[in-house]
Amino acid sequence: MISPRVRIGVLGLALLTALSTPTTATAAGPAAPTAGTAAPPTVEELRLDKAAPQEILRRSGFDTVTPAFARALDRARSYAEARRVVEREGRALWRRAVDRAQGRGPAGGDLSRDDDRPLYWARLGMTRELRGWEPRFGLDEARRAKLLDTLEQTSRGQTAVRYPHRKGLKRVLVTGFDPFTLDRDIRISNPSGAVALALDGTVIETASGPARVETAVFPVRWRDFTDGTVERALRPHLPEVDLFTTVSQGRVGRIDVERTNGAWRGGFGDNENTGTPETVPVSDPASQPQWTSTTLPYAAIVAADTGRFPVYDNTTVTEIPAGGTQKVDRPDGPTPGSTARAGGGGDYLSNEIAYRATLLRDRLGLHDTLPGGHVHTPVLEFGAGNTTEITDPRFVRNRLDIIAQVRAIVAVAVSASERARD
Repeated sequence: MISPRVRIGVLGLALLTALSTPTTATAAGPAAPTAGTAAPPTVEELRLDKAAPQEILRRSGFDTVTPAFARALDRARSYAEARRVVEREGRALWRRAVDRAQGRGPAGGDLSRDDDRPLYWARLGMTRELRGWEPRFGLDEARRAKLLDTLEQTSRGQTAVRYPHRKGLKRVLVTGFDPFTLDRDIRISNPSGAVALALDGTVIETASGPARVETAVFPVRWRDFTDGTVERALRPHLPEVDLFTTVSQGRVGRIDVERTNGAWRGGFGDNENTGTPETVPVSDPASQPQWTSTTLPYAAIVAADTGRFPVYDNTTVTEIPAGGTQKVDRPDGPTPGSTARAGGGGDYLSNEIAYRATLLRDRLGLHDTLPGGHVHTPVLEFGAGNTTEITDPRFVRNRLDIIAQVRAIVAVAVSASERARD
């Protein structure tokens, strides 16, 4: 999830082609409804009716999710009942997606179990249903927004992070993203989302002992990040974990451990086709740094044999040097006093989640004790010549290999961090 401004070959280049003229952030989401009326679907939700999303839902069995949700909503006789329905059904969707990815229960169809897309499209079906729901007891804009927010959090695993109390068990937090650049190719899957589903609640055996992994998924929407979704989800857990890594899709054919993150969003179009170039908006901007750094054991990760994709310690950034006015690409990180224009991971939402998570780490006083940072996976590619089918053998193999390699990277990171503490 790297900005197209970073370099040729980066997936973000597709964003420049498909979304070369983003609208401003003021266009995000649906038009504001009047009190007590339903809201129209968002740009993101309108894609749901295309053929590929419907096939993905049908071939995974997730086409039953929205109708069941609608029936449950219609049985609610009060706002309190509706909130309970939304919480229950949101959690159930996340658990169903995790179970499917990890081989529990029926597959529901012939789509590969490791596929992250059924969760994404089923969630959009639910949010669209909730956005247009008109209960007999009435629902004003503020309460509808709270229900939608609850649905987003629960169906993304953000409220389900729990670590058992077990002596010697390391605690790891991993995050992924929804698919994106869907106007370029509606079939797109995001391997970071697949990683989150595959690893959630699992125990990885490392050289330093077992590590329990908990995961969550985030939207590819600027407005959610502006509203603090990252900080809200991660703040309760960073003080209790031994390691965290945010994960997203990045460059073709390689994995990058991003050394430095920048306080700049380039404004390229998100899943709602909105974006405005600006400094990353955070609380207490007066103390906001231009750069944050990984504390993951990048040297050990790069040196380890974790899988078939080469792994790099990426130190590049783009900055405006102190006293300057023009952007400069730096291969070895930022210079003193410079202004950020792209971190190693670009200036899109992957850089922003890395920036926000590591800034939160630092503001919690954990910089010297908590290993954390960002890992970019390879771009997930279809097989040669496949321009219409929603899946193929190469597509599945690449995704499985990426999942396995991220799992191995987590194991290496836990062990190396533990050695560094000793």
